[in-house]
Amino acid sequence: MDVTLLGTGAPQGLPRPGCPCAACATAVGDGARAATALLVDGVLLIDLTPGPAFAAARAGRSLAGVRQVLLSHPHDGPAMEVPAGLPQPGRVADGRELALLDGHRVRAVAVDIPGTGYEITGADGERLLYLPPGAAPAGLAGGGDRDRGGAVPYDLVLLDVLERPDALARLRAGGLVDAATDVVAVHVDHGVPPGPELHRRLAAAGARAVADGSSLVVGEYHAVPDLPRRTLVLGGARSGKSVEAERRLEAFPDVVYVATGGTRDGDEDWAQRVSLHRERRPGSWRTVETCDLVPLLEAARPGRDAASQGEIGGPGAEAAGGVAGAGSGAGRAADASPLLIDCLALWLTHVMDEVGAWDEETWAAGGRQALRERTDALVAAVRATSRPVVAVSNEVGSGVVPATPAGRRFRDELGRLNAAFAAECEQVLLVVAGQALALRG
Repeated sequence: MDVTLLGTGAPQGLPRPGCPCAACATAVGDGARAATALLVDGVLLIDLTPGPAFAAARAGRSLAGVRQVLLSHPHDGPAMEVPAGLPQPGRVADGRELALLDGHRVRAVAVDIPGTGYEITGADGERLLYLPPGAAPAGLAGGGDRDRGGAVPYDLVLLDVLERPDALARLRAGGLVDAATDVVAVHVDHGVPPGPELHRRLAAAGARAVADGSSLVVGEYHAVPDLPRRTLVLGGARSGKSVEAERRLEAFPDVVYVATGGTRDGDEDWAQRVSLHRERRPGSWRTVETCDLVPLLEAARPGRDAASQGEIGGPGAEAAGGVAGAGSGAGRAADASPLLIDCLALWLTHVMDEVGAWDEETWAAGGRQALRERTDALVAAVRATSRPVVAVSNEVGSGVVPATPAGRRFRDELGRLNAAFAAECEQVLLVVAGQALALRG
């Protein structure tokens, strides 16, 4: 099954008409995108893009053989042209299936906004899923599981990854997207600058973008982005490091957010910070407030017994919001869920409190060695873990020299911890003014 993308942009296109933003100003060449439209094997057209006949000709295709035109969403962009000779566009009712004479089957998939998703099965059994802009499946989207007794991953998924990463997380939770599924971002808008930043963000979600006019062969092997198992995100205060870390896991299910800061009675500013973090996180994520990181990292190691893997659902964990479809996990063990640790600086503060690092006599009498043992244990657990891990830490070594011995000690120890932790990570990022710079990976 051959899919030609006549457009890959949002309904208003990219750049948006009259928009002065930086993303629109730099959307030129392959970065410019018309409204998303799909031509499937030259016989099925899904959604319309400005000048569809011309767009098809530029891609080396023709609309002469199109027998069906389907729309996925109410159109609020530029007026759409229906070329002469094409059937009038229509939509398929949710859950209904349309069989085309050439062997394609199209099933309408319910979504959580006005519109319709389409699951298309080719004559040889290849399967793709296409979702309209800003949409996620309203339930388990897999028609292929009806005949085979279980969720069958799609060969190709085209969806609004940047606007709705949770839609990709739902599909992964339901077993409908796996490591071999080609995930392509469509409906690309001006929320992310085109070019390297766009591709970096999509790669973090296990997705990719292609230019208008690209043709994809459904089921053909395509190297999916190599997702790092361990990532360290560094940055200064209010640099955007936590947002970057959260963004890297938005498209994955069953994320366990490890908050090392806890609560602080009477500190309204801290309470507001915690509240903002909670509001920003997807409702399906679970939260564990703890500084005992080693058991969490060891939970997915081979040979761990079930009794040692129960901490995720134990006391202190927040209940997860329900994920539409197969539920949170769909057979995925909780102990293999990705971890987001925010942050190592607060973990270090807690450990230094416990070992008496702020008192000179205690520090010299064994506190220093106790801290080394705790940090070495954490680094060893990171090295051995099989869980996906994204950790956040403060970069404090570039500012003024702290005025107190305790401040200098904390700065030095955090620098050592960051360096040791980073040495075990496949990817290390430094976030400055909201911009992520890759130091490794």
